[in-house]
Amino acid sequence: MEYSTRLLMSEFVTRDVKRFIVEKPEGFGFTPGQGVELAIDNDRWRGEGRPFTPTSLADDEVIEFIIKQYPSHQGVTQALHTIEPGQALTLSEPFGTIHYKGPGVFIAGGAGITPFIAIFRELARRNQLQDQTLLFSNKTPADIINEKEFRHMLGDRCLLTCTEISVGGIDDQRITQAYLESKISDFDQHFYVCGPESFMDSVTSALDALGAKPEALVLEQ
Repeated sequence: MEYSTRLLMSEFVTRDVKRFIVEKPEGFGFTPGQGVELAIDNDRWRGEGRPFTPTSLADDEVIEFIIKQYPSHQGVTQALHTIEPGQALTLSEPFGTIHYKGPGVFIAGGAGITPFIAIFRELARRNQLQDQTLLFSNKTPADIINEKEFRHMLGDRCLLTCTEISVGGIDDQRITQAYLESKISDFDQHFYVCGPESFMDSVTSALDALGAKPEALVLEQ
């Protein structure tokens, strides 16, 4: 099933990431962490849906997306960053395998944080953040999506690291096996991992070497 909606507003979150607020179609629902195919409903882009994750709460009256632009692709994300309020959009039925299964460590690279945003917001509403940890890797501090929100939610369990430029309070290294071992004492828990393919491969291999159970890894399949 395809749902029709329209853009209500958009604003920058970082230099190349925007927040999009769209109308919530009647009958549309999702589980935090799931994605949808989002498409611009015009002659140029109709049918060119791409997967994005709603970052709002499931029962909010509108839907929020947080979407990074990739200008080099000259594709959907670049087009989305140019649309104006009122633009017609389409949404698919929700899909995906990332959803909350219990307390654990959330490990994200760049825009891979987006499936975790709605999960954290739902856990905050339930007052269930005390056993959750976030490890979030970016290139520079300017690239960190929703930094203030994560720090407010998680306190010292919000662990940020940057691979190119860093500042005080933010680590300056990649999420390697050694980094994971230095930050995590218990590998017998859930690990939620999302990011670019090379990031996913590296992190999941490191977790495996450190004894994390394959069935405890929550990934997009």
